[in-house]
This record gives sequence, structure tokens and C-alpha cells, in this order.
Amino acid sequence: MVSKLMKYLGEYKKYLVLCVVFAFGEVICELLIPLMMSHIVDIGIPEQNLGYIASIGGIMVLMSAAAIGFGVANAKISSEASQGFGANIRKAMFAQIEQFSFANIDKFSSASLVTRMTNDVNQMQGAIMMTMRLLTRAPLMLISALVIAVSINAKLSLSIFVAIAIFVVIIPIIMRTAGKLFSNMQKKLDALNGTVQENLIAIRVVKAFVRAGYEKTKFKKSNDELMEAAMKAGNLMAVTMPLMMLAMNGTTLAVIWIGGGYVGAGAMGTGELMSFISYITQILMSVMMFSMIFVMLTRARASAGRILEVLSTVPTIQDSPAVETRRKAAVRQGQVEFRDVSFRYSETGGDVLSHVSFAAQPGQMVGIVGGTGSGKTSLVNLIPRFYDATGGEILVDGVNVKDYTQEDLRDGIGMVMQSNNLFSGTIRDNILWGKEDATADEVVQAATDAQAHDFISSFPNGYETDLGQGGVNVSGGQKQRLCIARAMLKKPAILILDDSTSAVDMATEAKIRQSFTRNFKDSTVIIVAQRISSVKDADQIIVLDDGVVAGIGTHDELLESNDIYREICSSQLEGGLAQ
Repeated sequence: MVSKLMKYLGEYKKYLVLCVVFAFGEVICELLIPLMMSHIVDIGIPEQNLGYIASIGGIMVLMSAAAIGFGVANAKISSEASQGFGANIRKAMFAQIEQFSFANIDKFSSASLVTRMTNDVNQMQGAIMMTMRLLTRAPLMLISALVIAVSINAKLSLSIFVAIAIFVVIIPIIMRTAGKLFSNMQKKLDALNGTVQENLIAIRVVKAFVRAGYEKTKFKKSNDELMEAAMKAGNLMAVTMPLMMLAMNGTTLAVIWIGGGYVGAGAMGTGELMSFISYITQILMSVMMFSMIFVMLTRARASAGRILEVLSTVPTIQDSPAVETRRKAAVRQGQVEFRDVSFRYSETGGDVLSHVSFAAQPGQMVGIVGGTGSGKTSLVNLIPRFYDATGGEILVDGVNVKDYTQEDLRDGIGMVMQSNNLFSGTIRDNILWGKEDATADEVVQAATDAQAHDFISSFPNGYETDLGQGGVNVSGGQKQRLCIARAMLKKPAILILDDSTSAVDMATEAKIRQSFTRNFKDSTVIIVAQRISSVKDADQIIVLDDGVVAGIGTHDELLESNDIYREICSSQLEGGLAQ
């Protein structure tokens, strides 16, 4: 899995060659130092040749400085490459997520996507950096030191292979166990981030219902589960390292014990034994480096799988190749027609909409009403292809919505959703989402038509007022009017408002509807509403009941002929909402 992401090294692939060069230089320098030390001990000191000792010592200092230089250079370029690698993956993931349909986004929780783009990518970055620094150095050091050690004393070298055999047995066991533990830990991290995100988004609701205690308990559960998963993985590492150190120290003691006998018998020089011990240490350290790399790659493998799951997910809404290559087709008139449309959110779920048929003509205002869960929002989400119908077809200007590019289709549609999403930045920045190159006068006019200009002007900075994340410093009704202004500035052929005036008073709503009549007389305006007063003057009203069209007509026609519509009106008249 990790190898599949290597293409995201991109322009940093050339650093791999440099890492090999620097690692080779570092290893050569470190390998020569023990040999030179043995010459000082076995030749320079017995002969009391200070000049020889000084010259060899000077070369050792230079070798040490060179080794440090090569090591620093290796660390620098591996760090740069890993950071660039992480940036490239995040860029690719974000671009992929931007192409996701609503169905794809429903599959991944937003908390999980955030974790994958941050923590999982960080794990991959760390693995890449360690691999570039150690994966070349470790085998070079292992093989070279092993060859030199055998050349010094072949019999004494046998003890090394015992330690290597122990590592070869331990490492696969660790990797197999660690992979499951790290994968489980990332899932628990998803759950924790989801809990935090949900709480922060709904913090006002939490406080309003005095549910802080409940949320703390829920957070504690997620936090404890993550801690437990992390401790299991940590405990495995905690046991592993002492076992490796035990093998390493045991081998060193065996070499000193047996080598000391060789020195006493005159079969080996003291300097040779010292250099041999140094090479033994380098060999065992190289094996431990391999162990560290394999453990990191095991954790990176779990993260890589989660990253690849995002990158390999095929968006359920795609432009066909034929559509992408044809001449740009714009939505100009705004005619909307549903022909025997059915829709379900999943293959195993039931139909949310069933055999829906109606037509909305340019210049018409169309109201959609029905009880909660009747399919109103699902219906309007099919027009801009946030989801695809599972049966029938939807036409815009006589063309199947699938025969437009998504960009062309949505460019001709203005939409105000149930959730009033604003973004960090100024009020002007948020309204300009509707038309990026709009003039200041156009922005003011759109805000005026949406009945937002007065409250915007009341702020000290007016249109330059900075909105907090999600627009936390404006009220619900103000959010709705800013979102309506954003859609109106676009001047689309089709304007869809999904229960977008629920937080404004009826007088303000009436003024907004008047602006629709005045400014969108040639456009198709589709209003999803809970209260009848919002759609009373519509050219046609569509009544939905459990995903089925239960009636179509004007307000007066439906009052005379449709029991469901009369029931909705009666219930709202009792509550004073239909006036």
C-alpha cells in the first residue's frame, strides 16, 4: 500500500538519489574510524609514535566531521522530501474530496476525512523521512560492517548471526501484531475527532439543553477507547525494544568474553578487538534500524490504506466522456421537468421518492410542501445532481441533467439550502460567492433584495465585517438572508430555496418574495417551505406525501381538491402560520 503512494513524491524523487549518496558517505566515514583506532592501539601506542598517533587521530577527526556533515545533509533533504510528499498527498486528497458527490461524502464522516488528511498523512510523512534516512544507511552499514568483522575474526563473527536470527524471528511477529493495533488506533482517533467536531458545531445546543455533562461522558468514552488502543500499541513497542537491547547487549558481552580469550592467547590484538566490538555495535544498530523502519512502515501501512481508500473512491456523480468533450452547454431558460423519477439513498434502502412527475416553466414560482420526511429536500437535491435519480429522468431546458457537465448545470442554478453555511471572511466575501466579479453596487442590490442591507449597514464595518467560522457572529435569520443574497447575486436561471426563510418573520419573508417576483420574472423559482404563507402565491404547488406526489395545483385549487393540503393549511391556521 505504501508503495502505491510513492508517486506523490513527485519532484522530490531526485532526493532519493542524494540520500543514497549521503548515506554512502556517512557509512564509509563511520566504518573507517574503528579501523584507524585499532591502528593507534596496536601500532602507534606500542611504538610510542606520537606523530603517527597525531596523524591518524587528525584523520579520524576529519572523518567524524564528514560523517556529521553527510548525516545532516541526509536529514535535511529527507525532511524536505517528506514534507513535500505530505503536501502532495493532502492536495490530491482535497482535490478528490471536492469531486465527491453527496453520496460519497455520506460514506466518509467529515471527522474521518479530517483525520485522514492530517494524522494519517503525518504518519506517512514520518515513515518516508525515516525510510529515506535509514533504509539506505542500514543495509550499507550492516553488510559493510559484517564483511569487515568477518575479515578481522571469522570465528568470533558467528555470535553476530545468532543475534540477527533472533531479530529475524521477532520482527515479523511484531509487524503482524502491530498492523492490527495501529489500524484500530486510527479508527478510535476518527471517533474521538467526530465527537469533538460534533460538540463544537452544536455547542449552543449543548448549552441550551444543559447537556455538557452528557457530552463530557461521551468524550471520555471516546478518549478512553483511543487511550486504550494507543496503550496496546505502545505496550507492544515497550516490550519489543528491551528484547532487542537484550539481544544486542548479550551479543556484545559474548564478543568481549570470547574475544578477551583470543587477546590473552595472542590470537588477536587489543585494537582489533576494540574495532571488532565497534563493528558488532554498528551491525546490531543497523538491524535495530531495520526493526524501527519495519514498525514505522507497519503503522504507515494502516494509514496508507485509509488514504488510498479516499483517493481510490470513484465519485458516484461523474461527467460522461461525451459530455466533457462537447461544446459548453449553459442552462439558459430554466425549465425543469421530472419524468417518473424515483430515488433512494442506498441500494438496500427504500424509495425516498417514487414516480414523481411534474414540470416547472421559466418565469414560474413553484412551491413544494409536505410533512417532515416527505422527500422535499431530496427532490430539489436531484436537480443540480447532488444525487442521481435511481429511476426516471430529470430534464433542464429539455436536456437530461446527466448530459450537462456538473459545472455547467450548477452554474445555472442558485441554491439556498436548509443549512445556512457561511465561511470565514467578510460579509462581502460571502456574498461574492454568487458572482466573483460582481461590482459593489451589485452586492448592495442583492443584499437589499434579500432584506439584508439594513442589518449589514448597522455593523461598524458594514460589508467588511468579518464573520466568524460558520457565521457565528450573526443570527439565524441574518444567516439566511446572507445566503439568499449570495444566490440572488448569481442571477441564475433556476433559483431553489430549501426552507430558506424559516428564521425570518413573515413581513420580511413577504418582501423577499416580492424581490423574487421583481428580479426573477424570467427564472424558475422553486421554494420548499414548511409554512403555506411562503408558497401561497406560487403559480403551482406540489404536495408531497411519503415521497409521492399527492397533488399539484394553485393554492385555491388544492384547497378545494386536496385533503392533505387542506390538513396542512388547517394545522397552520390553528398555529397562526398560514396567514
